[in-house]
Amino acid sequence: MGAALLLGGCSFATDSLWPALTGREPAGKPAERVEITPAPSERAAQPTLAPISPPPPQLGTTRFQPTAVTQPQATGTFVGRKVGQLASELSVLETSTAGRNGQLQQLRGAATQNSQRYHGTIAAINVRLQVGTTPGNPVLVSQWNEAQAELDRLSSDIASMNSLANLVANDSSMASFILESVRATYGLAGAIDEDHRQLARLEDETNRTVVLIDRLLNELSEDVSRQTAYVGNERRNLTTLSLAVKNGELLGTSLANRAYASSAPLASAPPTSSRSFAAVNRRPLVIIRFDRPDVPYQQALYTALSRSLERRPQSSFDLVAVTPNQGTPADVALAASKAKKSAEAVMRSLIDMGLPANRVALSSATSADATTGEVHLYIR
Repeated sequence: MGAALLLGGCSFATDSLWPALTGREPAGKPAERVEITPAPSERAAQPTLAPISPPPPQLGTTRFQPTAVTQPQATGTFVGRKVGQLASELSVLETSTAGRNGQLQQLRGAATQNSQRYHGTIAAINVRLQVGTTPGNPVLVSQWNEAQAELDRLSSDIASMNSLANLVANDSSMASFILESVRATYGLAGAIDEDHRQLARLEDETNRTVVLIDRLLNELSEDVSRQTAYVGNERRNLTTLSLAVKNGELLGTSLANRAYASSAPLASAPPTSSRSFAAVNRRPLVIIRFDRPDVPYQQALYTALSRSLERRPQSSFDLVAVTPNQGTPADVALAASKAKKSAEAVMRSLIDMGLPANRVALSSATSADATTGEVHLYIR
């Protein structure tokens, strides 16, 4: 009897741990169908890609709502009438401040929407370039034009913010005038105690309005400064992106947006003669040999410049058109002309990549070792 009980207990434990695969619940209850809600990414028709471009700067979020002005009671004195007049002027100023706050919030919303559309378009172009596309793809050209239009809208938003800042500055001057008038009213003769109590309350409310308008002006100035720098950087990035669309390959952000752009600009160096390059044995950073038509040098040139500027942000460069010193004088002259045209094309590419022109010195030289026209880039 004990063995039978033990065997029965083992069978019960086994059945509870490893239920039979019959499609029914072990307890005999009918199976329930559980619906799993798909994730947003699963419901989307196209895959969601994170933008490659850096996010736009964060705008201010403060809402500047002035408090209502306490209307003074008439006391029948000259000072009492003066207090009522100043209170009315303060009420008009606070109504104007509330309107400025509404304009600021609208401009912030418009700038945010324009930035989102701009970065969405830029992300689509970068993704297409990253996976590979044809040079001068008309779809990418159309998207680039849309991105430029969105950036122009951001510039118009900055202009509207500047106009609003001028209006807020006028309100700030008016608030300071009202505050000085309130303080000067204390010295008028013929006032009663109630006039001075109402005057003190009006002074406090005017001080709050002055502080509110100053904060509005400061935050508006910060928004304008951030947006101006942001749009300037993105315009340089857009210029570099146009070169990438033209070549059908992803380059990266503009070289002008790197750390050296914030340093003091270097003086433009005069063109270096071929004699100095022959005298000084320097190793070129990049050598581009134009031994065939349409040499694809942009990606390698951009990569070398990026790494060089990461190590030495204040670097300048010498771009040298090297001509082979072989053949008749006519052949040498013809080769020199082709090499100079190639160097000018490389110079235009450097400018499109964002490198300022005053950091590149263009010159020419001849070499007995070169077999074809070359362009050498030296770091200085």
